[in-house]
Amino acid sequence: MTRLMLILFSIVSVSLMGTFIVVALVTGYDTLQPIIAAAAIGFVAALPVSFIIARKLA
Repeated sequence: MTRLMLILFSIVSVSLMGTFIVVALVTGYDTLQPIIAAAAIGFVAALPVSFIIARKLA
């Protein structure tokens, strides 16, 4: 299940990071620090999400 989670993480992290960056830009935070923070939050949030998806698939 760990391999599946890591494969899913590579897809889910990019998706969540992009989503959070778009949300930051739409809400008016268009400087570097909020964009990096949004990407970091998306990266960290992808860990439990990919684990949950892997558990449901396996």
